[in-house]
Amino acid sequence: MASAASLKDLLIDELKDLYSAEQQLVKALPKMAKAASNPKLKNGFNEHLEQTKGHVARLEEAFSSLGEKARSKTCKAMRGLVEEGAEAIDLDGPEAVRDACLIGAAQRVEHYEIAAYGTVRAFASTIGEQEVADLMGETLREEAETDKKLTTLAGSVNQDANGRNGETDGEPGKVSNSSASKSRSRR
Repeated sequence: MASAASLKDLLIDELKDLYSAEQQLVKALPKMAKAASNPKLKNGFNEHLEQTKGHVARLEEAFSSLGEKARSKTCKAMRGLVEEGAEAIDLDGPEAVRDACLIGAAQRVEHYEIAAYGTVRAFASTIGEQEVADLMGETLREEAETDKKLTTLAGSVNQDANGRNGETDGEPGKVSNSSASKSRSRR
């Protein structure tokens, strides 16, 4: 950011950053969904893609409410988080381990977004832009809900990645035949 003469200027700059972040996610989420082997995780990524498209539209509403054109400035933080997600996609190993890695990457994204949306909601509220604060609060709630869903899903995915009962064939993350069959029978 070159300069910000007011909290409103700072709000607009942060909205530009979030606009870039969400646009990057619209491109990254289909790749994460394709890489996921767990059906619930795959479905969750696809659902969050649709939700993210809504976040882009909500940001456009916020810009309009502020009398600004919707523009983005490259969100370097999201670029780094998306790169970490790409590393998870390319992880060479058992599918359940890759799924655990994908969840970790997705939760880092959610935590970044929770912080960013909380910030812009507070800025908007402080300067009396209640419509913008409400829009950003709605997205903040959705991001927090997604994080909770990921945390819940991580419980079973992490168990799968660890061979359900911790039984492996001597290699970390490699499920023995007996625990793989037990895992399948529980589903």
